[in-house]
Amino acid sequence: MRVRGRRRVALVAVVLAAAGAVAWAVWPSPPVRAFDQMISVVDGPANDQKVMLDTTFFPPATGGKGPAVLLAHGFGGSKRSVRDEAVRLAGEGYAVLTWSARGFGASTGQIALNSPDYEVKDVKQLIDWVARRPEVLLDAAGDPRLGLAGGSYGGAITLMAAAYDGRVDAIVPQITWYDLADALFPDATGEGPGKGVFKRMWAGLFFSRAAGSPLAPGADAQGLLAGGQGSGGTGAPDAANTTSGPSATSGPSGTNATSGTSGGTSGGTSGPGGGASGSGGPDAAAREAQCGRFLPAICDMYQQVAETGRATPAAVETLRASSPISVPGRIRVPTLLIQGKYDSLFPLSHADANARAIAATGAPVQVAWFDGGHDGGDGEPDWVAERTIGWFGHWLKKDGTPLGDAFTVTRNGGRDPGTRRPVLLHAASGRYPGLAGTASSSVPLSGPEQQVAAPPGGSPASISTVPGMGGLLSNLGGAGVAIDMPGQAAAFESAPLTAPLQVTGTPTAGVKVYGQGEVTLFAKLYDVGGQRPTLPQGLVAPFRVTATPAGTPVTVTLPAIDHRFDAGHRLRLVLSTTDMGFASPTAPAVHRVGLAFPALTAPADPGLRGAGGGLSWWTLALPLAALVVAAVILLLGRRGRADEPDAALAGVPLRITGLSKRYRDGEPAVDDLSFQVDKGQVLGLLGPNGAGKTTTMRMMMGLIHPDAGEVRIFGHRVTPGAPVLSRLGSFVEGPGFLPHLSGRENLDLYWRATGRPRADAHMDEALAIAGLGAALDRAVRTYSQGMRQRLAIAQAMLGLPDLLVLDEPTNGLDPPQIAEMRRVLIRYARAGRTVIVSSHLLAEVEQTCDHVVVMHRGRLVTAGPVSGLLGGAAASNGSPGRLEDVFLDLIGEKA
Repeated sequence: MRVRGRRRVALVAVVLAAAGAVAWAVWPSPPVRAFDQMISVVDGPANDQKVMLDTTFFPPATGGKGPAVLLAHGFGGSKRSVRDEAVRLAGEGYAVLTWSARGFGASTGQIALNSPDYEVKDVKQLIDWVARRPEVLLDAAGDPRLGLAGGSYGGAITLMAAAYDGRVDAIVPQITWYDLADALFPDATGEGPGKGVFKRMWAGLFFSRAAGSPLAPGADAQGLLAGGQGSGGTGAPDAANTTSGPSATSGPSGTNATSGTSGGTSGGTSGPGGGASGSGGPDAAAREAQCGRFLPAICDMYQQVAETGRATPAAVETLRASSPISVPGRIRVPTLLIQGKYDSLFPLSHADANARAIAATGAPVQVAWFDGGHDGGDGEPDWVAERTIGWFGHWLKKDGTPLGDAFTVTRNGGRDPGTRRPVLLHAASGRYPGLAGTASSSVPLSGPEQQVAAPPGGSPASISTVPGMGGLLSNLGGAGVAIDMPGQAAAFESAPLTAPLQVTGTPTAGVKVYGQGEVTLFAKLYDVGGQRPTLPQGLVAPFRVTATPAGTPVTVTLPAIDHRFDAGHRLRLVLSTTDMGFASPTAPAVHRVGLAFPALTAPADPGLRGAGGGLSWWTLALPLAALVVAAVILLLGRRGRADEPDAALAGVPLRITGLSKRYRDGEPAVDDLSFQVDKGQVLGLLGPNGAGKTTTMRMMMGLIHPDAGEVRIFGHRVTPGAPVLSRLGSFVEGPGFLPHLSGRENLDLYWRATGRPRADAHMDEALAIAGLGAALDRAVRTYSQGMRQRLAIAQAMLGLPDLLVLDEPTNGLDPPQIAEMRRVLIRYARAGRTVIVSSHLLAEVEQTCDHVVVMHRGRLVTAGPVSGLLGGAAASNGSPGRLEDVFLDLIGEKA
C-alpha cells in the first residue's frame, strides 16, 4: 500500500509539472492597444521652434498602472521601426511610447544629431507627456518610473536624455556611440579625432539617409542605420488606433490628435522648425537637395569635412556635443550596454568608454557583446529583448528579476547536429574586464621591414568591411574576408599556435614607419590557418603618423574583438596604405614599415564561463528524467485495464459510446455523446463554437481522458499512446511546425519521429496534396496561413492513415484551394478510408460530406446521411432544403 501511494504521488507530481508547463505555454496573451497622436514640442537654443512629433502610445496590456518605457529608433527609421519591441514590452506590463524623431517619418523639424538643444529637449517633453498619463506609475508628481532603450541613433538619445533629465531611472542603449567625432574620425594611436582618419563611407551613408531629398511626411526610410541587426527591425505599418494581440480594442485618440506643451501645428517647409530649409528660388532648391531635413549647420559641417577628409575643430565640437563624452559624470542611472561585435561604425570600444564613464559615478553597469551590429551578424533579437525586459524588470518594476552577469559575450558554438545551423553560446563573467582583459599573452611576430605604396588617387583600395554590405556578405559566406591590394600592404606573422588562443579585448602592436611627412595606415589582425585568412568581425584600425627617415615608432591599438585562434593557426598583422571605407591620401607615395617590437599583446578574460561546447547538465539529465517518467507510466499502465479489442468492431473506423467530459467548473464540454462512423464515409462534425467538437476530436486522439464513456478505433479502445492510433492521421487546432525548417524538412522530421520506414510515408502523395511547389524548400516562417494549413493537412495524410481527422481544414484556403481540398477528401474516402471533418462552412460540408453529426452544448443533436437531413427538410416545408437551414433549425430546437 505504501509503494502504491508513492507511485501515485510521483505520478501526480509529474502530471502537475507537465500541466503547469502546458498551461504556461498556451495561456493567451493579453491584448495590446496602440494609440497614435501628434505631440507638439518646443525646442531650439532659444526654445522658439515648434515641432510636431508623430508618436504611438501602448498602455500596459496587463491593465492598471505600469512603469513607462520610451523606445527610440535608429537613424533613417521611425516609430514603426520599434513597434514589435513596443508590443512586447506592453505585453509585459509597461506603458510604452514610441516616436519618430524630429526630421524622420511623419514628424516635422530638422535633424540635429541628438543635440541637447533639439532632440534632448524633445525627449524631456515626451517624458512630461508620459507623466500625465493615468496608466503610468509615478515616483512623484511629474516624475514617472521611466526607462529608455534604443539602438544606434536611438541608443545615443537614450544616453543623452539620461544625462539631461533626472527622471530617467534605467536605460538600455544598444550599438551606439560614446564620441561621435571619434566614430567618424578614429585614430588607433589614441591621439584623438582631430588627427583621426575620416570614415568616409559610413559618414556618407549616415548623412545621406536624410539628405539628397527631404523625407516626405509619413515616409519611413528604413535602411542601413535604422538600428542594426536585431536592434531595429521594420515593424508594422502605422495606422490610427491600431491593435496587436487577440481581442484588442481601439482607443480614443486618432492620428491627428494633438497634445503636449502647446497646441497648433508646425509647418513642414518653412521656419526654423520646418521639415526643409527655407523656401523659394534655385538656391533654396539646391540647398534642399544637399541637406534634406538636416539643420543647415549640420549640413555645412558635413559638406566641409567630406570635401577635405579632415575633422575641423568646429566639427569635433559639434559632434561631441551630441555625445556622452560631453556629459562626464552626468549619466548616473543603471545602464545595460549592448554592443555589436560586427560593427565598424560604432565598435566595441565605444561601449567600453560609456561603461567606464557611467561606472565612475557609482551607477550599476552591465556590458554585453552580442552577435550583431551595423555590419551583420545574427542579431539575437529574442536574447536582446529578454535582457532588456529583465533589466527593466529589476530596476523599474523592482520585481526581483536577477541582474545576471556584469559582462556577457556571444560566441560561436558550432552547428546544431540536427539542423546544421549555427549555435550561439553566451560566455559570462561577474566582472567587466574592459578592453585590456584580466590577462594577456605575448605572441611573437616576425617579418622584415617592407615597402608599401600609396596609390595615386587612393585607388584601388583594400577592403576590410564595406558599410551596409556586412549582412549580405554574411549570407554569402564572406563574413571576415578581406582583400589587401598587392604592393600596398606589409605583413608580419606569428608561428603556428601550439594551443588555442582566445582574444577578448584590444590587441596592441608596436610598429615603426619610415619616410617623410604624414603617413596614413590601416592595421588589421588576421586569423590564418583555415581555408582562407579571415579578418575577425571585419574590423580595421586606421591611424596617421608623422614619419621620419630614421623611423617613427608608434603603438597601434587594434580593434576590440572576441575571437578564438585555433591551435595550428597563425596571427598575421597587416599594415595597408588604403581602405575602401576611409579617406586615403590621393598623392602617390612609398613608405617603409617594420616592427618596433617583435610581439603582439593579446588580451583575454579567463574568468568568462559558460560558453563551452559541451552539453549542459540539464541536457544530460533530460534522457534520465524521461526514462524515469516512462517507467512510472509503464508500471501504472500495466495496472490499468488491458485493451480488449471488440472483434465485432474490427472493421468499424470509429465508435463513440457515452462520451462525457466536463470543464473544471462542472460545465459539460461533451455530454453523453454516442455515434458511429463507417468505412468510406466523409463525416462532417458540425456545431457552433462551444459545441464540444474539438474536445471530442482530442478524445478521439487520446490527447485528453474522458470522464465517462469510451472511444474505439477499429475495435480498440483509445488510450494515450495506444498502438491503434498509428492508423489515425490528424490535424487539430492549427498547424504547428518548426519555423526555421523548410516544409519538406518538417514533414521528413515528423515521419522520422514515428520510427516507421520511409517507404510507408507515401511522401510523394502527401507533397502532391500540399501543392506548395518550390515553397516546400523555403522556411516555414515565410509561409502564409493558407500554406501552413495545406502543409498540416499533408502531414496528417502521411502514411495514408485509415482514419483521417481534420479540424477546420479549409481555414485560410482560398476558393480554388477549398475546391481542390474537397476533391482530395472525397477521393481519399472512396479508396476505402474514412474522413472526419469539423467545419463552420456549412456549404462546404454539404458538398464534401455524405454523413453529418450535429452537436450543440456538448450533446448530440442528430446524426445521419446529409441527404436524409436535406430530404426531411424538403418534406417538411415542400422545398429543397439547405444544410444551413437544417442546422439552424436543429440547434434552435436544442436550445
